[in-house]
Amino acid sequence: MATTPPPFSRFEWIIAWRYLRARKAEGGVSVMTWISLIGITLAVFALIATLAVRSGFRSEFVGTILGANAHVTLYSYGEVNEAGVLDRSLKDYEALAETVAAVPGVTRAAPLVKGQVMANLRQRNAGVEVYGISAADIQGIPGVAQSEEAVGDLARFEEGIAIGSGVARELGVSVGDKIKLISPNGVKTAFGTSPRVNAYEVVYVFTAGRWDIDRTRVYLPFAEAQAFFNREGIADEIEVMVEDPENVDAMALAIQQAAGGTAGVWTWRDASGGFLRALEVEDNVMFIILSILVLIAAMNIVSGLIMLVKNKGRDIGILRTIGLSEGSIMRVFFICGAFTGVIGTICGVVLGCLFALYIDPIFSFVNYVMGGGVWDPSIRGIYALPAELRLADVVSATALSLGLSFFVTIFPARRAARLNPVEALRYE
Repeated sequence: MATTPPPFSRFEWIIAWRYLRARKAEGGVSVMTWISLIGITLAVFALIATLAVRSGFRSEFVGTILGANAHVTLYSYGEVNEAGVLDRSLKDYEALAETVAAVPGVTRAAPLVKGQVMANLRQRNAGVEVYGISAADIQGIPGVAQSEEAVGDLARFEEGIAIGSGVARELGVSVGDKIKLISPNGVKTAFGTSPRVNAYEVVYVFTAGRWDIDRTRVYLPFAEAQAFFNREGIADEIEVMVEDPENVDAMALAIQQAAGGTAGVWTWRDASGGFLRALEVEDNVMFIILSILVLIAAMNIVSGLIMLVKNKGRDIGILRTIGLSEGSIMRVFFICGAFTGVIGTICGVVLGCLFALYIDPIFSFVNYVMGGGVWDPSIRGIYALPAELRLADVVSATALSLGLSFFVTIFPARRAARLNPVEALRYE
């Protein structure tokens, strides 16, 4: 008694391979097969490249935020003083910083004095934001103390001033030069308030990785900043760093409770939440759009298989006549379509991964060809196009491409399986 061969038997693979290799003169559709393969390759490549850039951009954006800014900012709600003015300064900042630093998960709590002034050197001026911080605390800011492109000696911080590379470039200064800081809220005299002008030696130039930080950020020793901004004995806020910045919302309540009821907290997510939410929405939209591109590319497989079924009608009739079941015929043509999807997906994954791994030389080449200026950090905030290859992104792109390729292949394969052998051989 004859036995039914198992699904996807060797002969089904052989027939499918012969159809894929057939020339157009033999009834094959090699051109359509190549078009389908190239379409899927490019679609998967675009999907993985976009996902990698998306992940890299978020990581770079968050990394530069956390590298030079407070994870949690602690401030005072303020009290109305005798003059009827709301005073939001922190008078017991040292004790408050020690209390907050003792909260589990907090790595550092540093008092700050902040103010906006004009920086000057010769005929060049730049608006800057001054952060008054102690020499010990500035060593705990990764974007400043661990800057790979830093120039100067941060150990001499108490002797001068540390500035961002963008400020240095705007003023044309280098380590050793002296710049003036000009504050309109200076010394109070009988004739009014006269601007305060102090000169400081630049002892350190850092690059935090964010254009807006490097372009505006200046650090002064804490005591000097207190004197310069008339903040003797007080601080403006407490800069808090935590072990797990991504989980900062869970720690915000504990930090506020430790600080007391008159203190408020402002996390880095509060400051950048709108941008991150917009980035997430954009990511989801881009994924949907590129998924549609993958679907369009996969639809080429349908066109190729329909043409293949039409050209191989006589073969289908003969195969059915000699005993092949509808299931076998369906699997033969399913293999033809799925093979194109698998090869196209593999090629797309390889190209996408190579793009993510070698994005720097690729971007440098594009920038050279375009004559420079392709990436403007003043608009995008960071200095280069980042890419981060994640296994989850590669897996999702691969699963999407293979799933669509297999799905769209079923319909023309079923059409081939249901072809009546009598109709197929009637005019042969």
